[in-house]
Amino acid sequence: MEQRSDHTDRPRSDEATVAPFLAAARGEPTTHTPVWFMRQAGRSLPEYRAVRGDGSILDAIKQPDLSAEITLQPVRRYGVDAAVLYSDIVVPAHAVGFGIDVEPGRGPVADTPLRSRADLDRLRPLEADDVAYVTDTVDLLVDELPATVPLLAFAGAPFTVASYLIEGAPSRTYQHTKALMATDEVLWHDVMDRLASSAIEFISAQLAHGAGAFQLFDSWAGALSRADYERFVQPHSRRVVAELGERHPGVPSIHFGIGCDHLLESMYACGVSVIGLDWRTRIADARRRLGTDTAVQGNLDPALVLAGTDPALAGAAAVLADNAGHPAHIFNLGHGVQPDTDPGVLEAVTRFVQEETRR
Repeated sequence: MEQRSDHTDRPRSDEATVAPFLAAARGEPTTHTPVWFMRQAGRSLPEYRAVRGDGSILDAIKQPDLSAEITLQPVRRYGVDAAVLYSDIVVPAHAVGFGIDVEPGRGPVADTPLRSRADLDRLRPLEADDVAYVTDTVDLLVDELPATVPLLAFAGAPFTVASYLIEGAPSRTYQHTKALMATDEVLWHDVMDRLASSAIEFISAQLAHGAGAFQLFDSWAGALSRADYERFVQPHSRRVVAELGERHPGVPSIHFGIGCDHLLESMYACGVSVIGLDWRTRIADARRRLGTDTAVQGNLDPALVLAGTDPALAGAAAVLADNAGHPAHIFNLGHGVQPDTDPGVLEAVTRFVQEETRR
């Protein structure tokens, strides 16, 4: 794959070609319900393990040819309707030298967590040149992907990234994160403001090089009460979505978190095009609460995929029935693909959804 040069805000495809993923995100009629899977690029695929090599995922992401190949693997195998960039939500913090890595089998780890204003100085503002290797990967992918398969950019939402930087490792209690909220609200909002700016620059760089949509992952926002979410988190996520909308008008946006049913209205109020649902929230219930025309993404329980083809297909059929033929639906799992997933099951689910919904 040869790299192109000038990619500033160029269109992903010619005007005569409509990608089902983008149409569904906008609530427009599609040829079929589009399918993609969170974490589709990675650990569950044998071809991924064959090329991945040793070391941190952050090292692999810095190799554009390798990162592009990994991004393309699930598109080739499954025939999904969107490619999601092979990346990680801590790439921006790592790129500016904060001091965070991704430990295999554990997740993001910072030896010196962010606990004081002095620590915030290590989280300098992100610039596009800091992540040139990411935009180089995007360039390769935009050249390689079919016009009907857009590339999905993504970033971690400010709260979820903050939780890793402040805790120093994955957490079940978010003890230090919640303590900072409670004891130094000024510093908390300064941290969130810095991370919001980082997410904006990171996603904007990907979109400017040809990605067709973006997802903002607030994976761990469900650990908060609605009141705390709206006070400490929502303004910053809303800013990310609003500023990206101003820079890249018309580009669809998706917001997703785990265990966020109690935050559904608050997360949707951040202004996104599509609300991602985990397996706990029915599509019909989400539209009842948010509006009948709401575009949704989801939401097959990943455990059903692990259970085998028949349970996965039955679960997929139930998701389609829950959507009731609404055009504004992107089929996905209710969380990411698990490492021990059988790729054959995801192949079967993809074919089933696309064929069952063919219009």
